[in-house]
This record gives sequence, C-alpha cells and structure tokens, in this order.
Amino acid sequence: MTETINLILALATIAMGCIGFISPRYAADALDLTTTKSTMGLTELRAGSGALFIGLGLGAILIGSPIAYATMGCAYAGAGVGRLTSILRDKPPMKKAGFFFAVEAIFGLWLIFANL
Repeated sequence: MTETINLILALATIAMGCIGFISPRYAADALDLTTTKSTMGLTELRAGSGALFIGLGLGAILIGSPIAYATMGCAYAGAGVGRLTSILRDKPPMKKAGFFFAVEAIFGLWLIFANL
C-alpha cells in the first residue's frame, strides 16, 4: 500500500511539474504571476515549477527507496512552511493558497512519515 501511494504522489508531482514546464504561461496565470520586460519569469517557471518537480518525482521513482520518497516529502514540507509563512504574513488569496498548502502538507506528511 505504501509503495502504491508513493508512486501515485510521485506521478502527481511529475504531472504538476509538466504543467510548469510545458505551459509556463498557464502556470503563471494560475499562480497570479506576471512577466515584465523579459521572459526570465517563464524560464524560472519552467525550471523551478516545472522541471524541478519532474526531476523530483522521477528521481524518487528511479531510486525507488523509502529515503528517496522521504526526501521528496521534505521538499514538499519545505514548500508548505514557505506557503504557511506567506499565508500568515502576506495574506494571499486564501482559496488558492490554502489549496496549495493542503497539497504540500498532505504530500509532505505522508512521504516523510510513511517512509522513515
């Protein structure tokens, strides 16, 4: 059961990464981000919100060990801490921010505690 859930979460991570990598303008719109004088923002979305997540999920699948999945969980937990900090300090749109925080918290908690 743990292996199945790990695989599902890794595939979901890859799928989310594909959105940022293949369609950074869509990702920017979904995240309320805008590009300015250059396309550097699109580069950052493809790298940081796209290919990084693809690599994270693929790496966990290819390595296949519990520690690889726990490491993926640490990445989600770190993102969740950043998101929660922003929720408390920056007052972002709660519907979006709360949804992303929930995903990060659920993925992070499962991947860490089920695999350590």
